[in-house]
Amino acid sequence: MKKYIIISGNIGCGKSSLTQLLSERLRWKAFYETVADNPYLEDFYHDMKKWSFHLQVFFLSKRFQHHQIILKDPISVVQDRSIYEDVDIFAQNLYEQGCMAPRDYHNYRELFSIMVGFLSPPDLIIYLKTSTPTLQHRIALRGRDYEQTITKTYLEQLNVLYEKWVAGFTACPILTVPTDNLDFVEKPEHLKQITEKILHLL
Repeated sequence: MKKYIIISGNIGCGKSSLTQLLSERLRWKAFYETVADNPYLEDFYHDMKKWSFHLQVFFLSKRFQHHQIILKDPISVVQDRSIYEDVDIFAQNLYEQGCMAPRDYHNYRELFSIMVGFLSPPDLIIYLKTSTPTLQHRIALRGRDYEQTITKTYLEQLNVLYEKWVAGFTACPILTVPTDNLDFVEKPEHLKQITEKILHLL
């Protein structure tokens, strides 16, 4: 039977790596977050107030397209980040910090509410819970120039919203995986533990 899971979490938590490893181990199709071809991402990190609405609409559009494709695909899928996080965490954070105008934010949320009515939720979300120091370390290691301006405060605010989101999310089950002491890239036993937990819940 087809399964659809999503890997969620803050910037630098290891979503893309786990998406790839799970897709290889389970022989499922992988869907990755649109980063390389995002025309707004670098501009956003240099001027969040100017580019926040453009960036979030781009992500919303791409995530909606991917979600539709995934639902129609007969093959089981693991996806890097969800459409739900864009709205309830990233857009909300930008709005709360004054980086997105109220009218833009409310229009954005209305657009999301229309879109999500056409989507079925995944079978499971895996939330990679990661402390801010670990996020900063991993972001520095991967060395993306545009990410080096991300502040500790910004990551902390996102972590607060993630915890709130996980506590209140009801569309599907969420498996929380603390990652500070996990290395599923270099240690196969850690990947095996996560995989077994996922399959048990499914």
